[in-house]
Amino acid sequence: MGRRQKQIRFDYVTACKFVLEYKKDLFDKIIGKWNEVMFKNSNPITLEIGCGKGEYTIGMAELFPERNFIGVDIKGSRIYKGILETEKKELKNVAFLRTMVLLIESFFKKGEVEEIWLTFPDPRPLDGDEKRRLFSPRFLALYKSILIDGGILNLKTDNHDLYLYALETIAEMGIKPLIATDDLYNSPFEKDCFGIKTTYEKRYLEEGTKINYLKIQM
Repeated sequence: MGRRQKQIRFDYVTACKFVLEYKKDLFDKIIGKWNEVMFKNSNPITLEIGCGKGEYTIGMAELFPERNFIGVDIKGSRIYKGILETEKKELKNVAFLRTMVLLIESFFKKGEVEEIWLTFPDPRPLDGDEKRRLFSPRFLALYKSILIDGGILNLKTDNHDLYLYALETIAEMGIKPLIATDDLYNSPFEKDCFGIKTTYEKRYLEEGTKINYLKIQM
């Protein structure tokens, strides 16, 4: 992609009313006000963290119009594709937040979020990268700080080692999984993911890779 094409995409993201990013008016004022300011309703909020093109955000928004969905990612070029799809489908219960996950507490107050999805996050396989894994204790503490009491966290991953790491992590925290399977599409839990498949997930399945799914209550 050329520099001009990238700039066109970034400009489009900046102009979009349902995307928040640095330097936009509401960027540092939205905490605690997503429903009031962005969605104009009191419906429960679900986040997709590391949303990429927002395939889960958009897919769930179509299925559950009585809920609000926010895709969080730092990459504007990825969010751009989600914007186009959201506009095409004329969805009013979708928004995007362009920021680093480590800053998530700056945008949501305690209890503002009911559910979080981590869809195929970077497994960060090196031991020295553990603290950067989106399912590490460091990040779990951030999620807990914005979720309602008893809020739900979902993980979908093609990386079995990350799945095992996640199981070990919650065991050390005294959390028992609501659902845990290392072969989602040969389990009774496929319906819990609503039939939504990301582009990467479809590719993994075509290659014969099993999909791991974990659901916990924080």
